[in-house]
Amino acid sequence: MNKLVIFVVFIAMQGCAQKPWYGDLAYLGKFPNSLSEVSGIVTYNENLAWVIEDNGNKDNIYAINLKAGLVKKLKVKDAENHDWEDLTKDKKGNLYIGDFGNNNNERKKLTIYKLPNPEVEKGDKISSEKIIFYYPEQKKFPPKKSNLIYDSEAFFHWKNHLYIFTKDRSRPYQGKTLVYKIPDKKGNYEAKLVGTLKLCDDQDHCSVTSADISEDGKTIALIGYGYLYLGKNFNVDAISETKFDTIYLNHETQIESICFLNDTTLLIADEQSKTKGRNLYQYDIKLN
Repeated sequence: MNKLVIFVVFIAMQGCAQKPWYGDLAYLGKFPNSLSEVSGIVTYNENLAWVIEDNGNKDNIYAINLKAGLVKKLKVKDAENHDWEDLTKDKKGNLYIGDFGNNNNERKKLTIYKLPNPEVEKGDKISSEKIIFYYPEQKKFPPKKSNLIYDSEAFFHWKNHLYIFTKDRSRPYQGKTLVYKIPDKKGNYEAKLVGTLKLCDDQDHCSVTSADISEDGKTIALIGYGYLYLGKNFNVDAISETKFDTIYLNHETQIESICFLNDTTLLIADEQSKTKGRNLYQYDIKLN
């Protein structure tokens, strides 16, 4: 085979190479290697987002642009990344880190770190205070396999409270999400159970890995691996009565983070798993 034929075959192969498939998600960018396990995301404006990483990573929060490029990092003082799983903020600009990852359901006290607005922080460190809580329904640490329902990877802020969504790890799988609330102020609290959800029966898709509520307070967004759940016309304190629309994203990766960019647009991030993930995506609710 002469060089010309080889060249033509190579060009043809390149043309036939498949582009990455992101399903119904719009790809925005790839996180740097140093942010391979993004577990929470939040926005203060439509140009910048803040993210964290989970268990085993540094006690930092990171500012990124909307192409997933690293802009800035802040070390969180008086905090330890036991298992940081989600981010949220309040309307005053305070930022909350959910250190409530509890894979084995062994932790007796869980923590949420409350930080001032990181957008106005001029240094390389930021202060924090602790909101400590526990689930009164959990009596054993760990409980039996049938009651492994006290892990959590998701929460949001609403009207002076933090609403926490648990992740079901029970065997056999029940598909149960407990919803608790605690005050958003420094202190020690017994979490109050406000409802239970059952999104579906498939463990790979029904376990909630992140949550957010829109700025206008009209939409709750929950995410799992490949599935988005949207709730409207709800009372958060009677959330069991909420009907969630189930949306298959046609893209199944280790999706761990979701937040509203605006009232109709979501940012979604996944962790790297083998050769997939470590990406930032956009999803437009208006299109569905």
